[in-house]
Amino acid sequence: MSDMLQVAKREIKIGFRNPWAYSFLALFSVFSLCLLLINAQNVVQGYSGTTGSMLSLILYLLPLMTLFLGSFSLTAEKEEGSWQLLSTYPLGTLSFVAGKYIGLSVVLITIVAFGYGLMGLVSQITGTGFDSKTYFLFLAFSVGLVLLFLAISMIVGSLSRNRWQAMTISVAIWFFLVVGWSTILIAILGSLPYLWIKPILVALTFVNPAELVRLFVVIKLGGGSVLGPEYYEWVIWVRQSSGTFLFLGVCIAWIVLSMGLVYWIWERGRSRG
Repeated sequence: MSDMLQVAKREIKIGFRNPWAYSFLALFSVFSLCLLLINAQNVVQGYSGTTGSMLSLILYLLPLMTLFLGSFSLTAEKEEGSWQLLSTYPLGTLSFVAGKYIGLSVVLITIVAFGYGLMGLVSQITGTGFDSKTYFLFLAFSVGLVLLFLAISMIVGSLSRNRWQAMTISVAIWFFLVVGWSTILIAILGSLPYLWIKPILVALTFVNPAELVRLFVVIKLGGGSVLGPEYYEWVIWVRQSSGTFLFLGVCIAWIVLSMGLVYWIWERGRSRG
């Protein structure tokens, strides 16, 4: 535990010295104020076309930002030789991996919290704020995206040899999971027998964290009817009182499995020298 906290503290220090973190902080702050401006033109309450557009805008920015910061942090350990030095100390691979995840989570959530805090402050001054439920669901949506995509970014960083390779893989994953997902779904599901569509759609949704979090927030905002009949059971279980806890359980399982893979990759590399 002590080693893990030391790694997390080191990661937080490095993260806040990283110019990329401040670039993304400025970008996300401007982006948050743009969302506030959109809301001022058409006050958002529950799910609407405006809310859907705002969710899509967050979906484009945060996963890419997280993939870059997370994967670059791990590839930097290899390029700068820090990992070669750390691996000579009695530091467990699990402590290293968990500490990196915790430290990076703190840095990224701070960026998100700053953007939303600035949005809340300006909205209080100008009187053009979101209703509280929408505001906190947007915040939860953003934090969920960060935590799930951070786990993916650590897999990317573990497999990549340098930053360029990490950036290429990160952009490919971002494009596949965020931009091209709808087209891929239509192409795959359109060629399958009707009875196969629903179970495969459910399985594919669990594979894509962006879609998983988006569906949860859309249903919580009251927009479940726009998702179509294939998602009827999702709407039912998310609306249940236990739906939030089930969703959190799925997210935690997603992160634990991803981090288990990251641990295996680093431990395998360590045993091979």
